Amino acid sequence: MGAPHQTIVDSAANFIMSQGGIDAVLVGADRVTANGDAANKIGTFSLALGAQFAGIPFIVVAPESTIDRNTATGQSIVIEDRGTDEVAFINSKRMSPEGTTSVNPAFDVTPASLITAIVTERRVIRFSHGQAPADVIAQERGSMESAL
Repeated sequence: MGAPHQTIVDSAANFIMSQGGIDAVLVGADRVTANGDAANKIGTFSLALGAQFAGIPFIVVAPESTIDRNTATGQSIVIEDRGTDEVAFINSKRMSPEGTTSVNPAFDVTPASLITAIVTERRVIRFSHGQAPADVIAQERGSMESAL
């Protein structure tokens, strides 16, 4: 598309945000709850905290199909732990001392309070306007049903 961009290592993102080097954070989501909490790959929550600290927008961009109106909040999402072996071994070589265990969550949940907006292929849900995914979708369905 020709948009200016750069690649950074993931652990530098929060520092670069704090220095004014990032204008907005856009992330995907595997699941968005009724209230707007967003589950995504591990590390997304820390990016949201960095964006809040830096005073920049944090936007979840995901397909409409990721919105789960039947799950009220992110506290109801069970987070997969991928176990010790995934981080203790690289190419079958042990990288940590024998007997070391790991906490290795595959996902984290970003609370809606840290999200500026959710963008889908059908809509933009803005929390600053008092919108929540389940409410917006229910309102739209009610409007469609009354039009019939």
